[in-house]
Amino acid sequence: MKKILIIGGNGTIGKKVAQRLSEKHEVLIAGRNSGDVTVDFSNSNSIKKMFESTGKLDAIVAIAGDAKWDKFENLTEEDFYIGIKSKLMGQVNVVRIGKDYLNEDGSFTLSTGILADEPVDMTTSAAMVNGAIHSFVKAVALELKNGLRINAVCSDLVEDSFEKYKDYFPGNTPVPMQKIVDGYVKSVDGKLNGQIIRIMA
Repeated sequence: MKKILIIGGNGTIGKKVAQRLSEKHEVLIAGRNSGDVTVDFSNSNSIKKMFESTGKLDAIVAIAGDAKWDKFENLTEEDFYIGIKSKLMGQVNVVRIGKDYLNEDGSFTLSTGILADEPVDMTTSAAMVNGAIHSFVKAVALELKNGLRINAVCSDLVEDSFEKYKDYFPGNTPVPMQKIVDGYVKSVDGKLNGQIIRIMA
């Protein structure tokens, strides 16, 4: 049995991932406003306090982070920093700080999405951040010590959010939630390292 921290474990995907992993493992939930521990994902001091609270872990899963969606001509420099500070550096800091709280042979699982490969209108900032996370995962996998692994789950639009976002993704076939959850299980319980686990319909 592994001790697993899921950051964003109260979200649409996070809830289902937590439910599945808790069948075999001890799962702790970190959220912005609720959970076993709370965390401000855009603040590295808050991330460090979260790990001090959880103690040693066997796996860390991040399904969190914000980015601004708007037309490129409307995006200010500060708008870009929303995604950079939250979704990008939030996940980078989880690895940078969290590596000291993972047991030997532990793992990180980060989260991106289809926008890294197939951006749509109004997603310049979000697509940029997702692509940066992919490059980070592939590079840092070469340097992690103590048998630590890292992967990112990159999914298409999930069925549970399809009605909310379908107008942004014309022609995209939504992915069943179970398929996306399987991607996180594959990263946590498998042996993959430095991989972008793409989940498409």
